[in-house]
Amino acid sequence: MARFDPSARDARELWEGVYAASGGHVWSGRPNAALVDAVADLTPGTALDLGCGEGGDALHLAARGWRVTGVDVSDTAVDRARAHAADAGLAERTAFERHDLGVSLPEGRFDLVTASFLHSYAFLDRVAVLRRAADAVAPGGSLLVVGHVTRPEQLGPLVSEDFPDAVVDLPTPEELRAALDLPADEWTVARSALVERTTTFDDGSTGVWRDGVLRLDRRPAHRP
Repeated sequence: MARFDPSARDARELWEGVYAASGGHVWSGRPNAALVDAVADLTPGTALDLGCGEGGDALHLAARGWRVTGVDVSDTAVDRARAHAADAGLAERTAFERHDLGVSLPEGRFDLVTASFLHSYAFLDRVAVLRRAADAVAPGGSLLVVGHVTRPEQLGPLVSEDFPDAVVDLPTPEELRAALDLPADEWTVARSALVERTTTFDDGSTGVWRDGVLRLDRRPAHRP
């Protein structure tokens, strides 16, 4: 499990510490299965991957025809994602930028904006970030959010000894949709579901994660 530095003063320092402490992958490098399924029916266009980490989701999208901009607060994560894209022959279909999502997003609008497991013990107003993410969706485009709802019993609540006062919200898709409060006449719910996946721990025991998948589609621009 990733270890966090409780003395970190901001999100960049916090997550850079996580990635820089690992000489290889922090994550598996594979795309999130829920994302793969949720975007399978979409026509490739431009995509923005928020909290791209080492690039697993971004590279999956690029390999299927999307032009992807991935962003992360960690310089090391961005460098690794860029290198993995080059190794996969996808450098021309991808761009990676460092952004503190609490402060900035890339300019422009995108046909797809994704945020997979965008959780943090500190320095992140997740709902505010996702509202700005919705603003970055082009008419006719989609916002996809995948996040934890419950964790395996063995792991207990999502808390950290380093950040005992931190509150990490794990809403259901419907709770998240209500919190975002996007205009009903502008957005439709394309998917709102709970999915389960099983983890095998080092001791051989297994545990079940329940993740929420929320895809909101923005209505196309009105043509007179």
